[in-house]
Amino acid sequence: MFHAEKTRDLLVEWITAVVSGAGAKGLIFGLSGGIDSAVVAGLCKIAYPKTTLGVIMPCHSVPEDKKDALLVARALDLETKEVDLAEPFDYLTSSTKISQNTMAAHNLKPRLRSATLGLIGQSLGYLVIGGSNQVEWYTGYFTKFGDSAVDLLPLARLTKAEVYELAKVLNIPDKIITKAPSAGLWEGQTDEDEMGIQYSELDSYLTNGTGDKEIIRKIETLHKKSTHKRQMPPMGPVVRD
Repeated sequence: MFHAEKTRDLLVEWITAVVSGAGAKGLIFGLSGGIDSAVVAGLCKIAYPKTTLGVIMPCHSVPEDKKDALLVARALDLETKEVDLAEPFDYLTSSTKISQNTMAAHNLKPRLRSATLGLIGQSLGYLVIGGSNQVEWYTGYFTKFGDSAVDLLPLARLTKAEVYELAKVLNIPDKIITKAPSAGLWEGQTDEDEMGIQYSELDSYLTNGTGDKEIIRKIETLHKKSTHKRQMPPMGPVVRD
């Protein structure tokens, strides 16, 4: 049985230890308007109430996402900064002649966000904290060198259902809790549609090892194909006398 309040307290203690151990001053993260980033925001605000920064980074994004991000910020009294990434995105796709409708271009968005967080975070002495949950981490549903390019991942052992439970004890607005999960890569995109698997099915398998055989096969295929995303780059051999 998941204990939301105890987990919240334990995660805040853990986050503080990681930041302190790195000699950092605080935390920075992308504030997307989604449930995972909202929960990260809630944890960070408790751990570092005066040195937590949420960065809103639209990139031809749905306007509603920015509104939801600001809703979270108001609810948590969170300091925010906005950096519009449309111009660098347009420049890079145009100069490389790569269509903005390709997956390569869609994945450029989280990579630009990662670079932005790294730039601002380093200037402030903050660590970059990510919002990937257990489902995303296990299946590889994240962008390599994008939203995975962070210093710590507090939600990586939490199922999606547990993230929602944690959101409730962190006083995240109901609108965010009931919003369809989306990486915001393109208009109308949702996590479950893209993966072809429901979060409830993923949670059930990761928690209990149960589920439809075909669903389990799909989950394990995603896990195997994304192994490289969860590892450091392989290093080549060398011959010396």
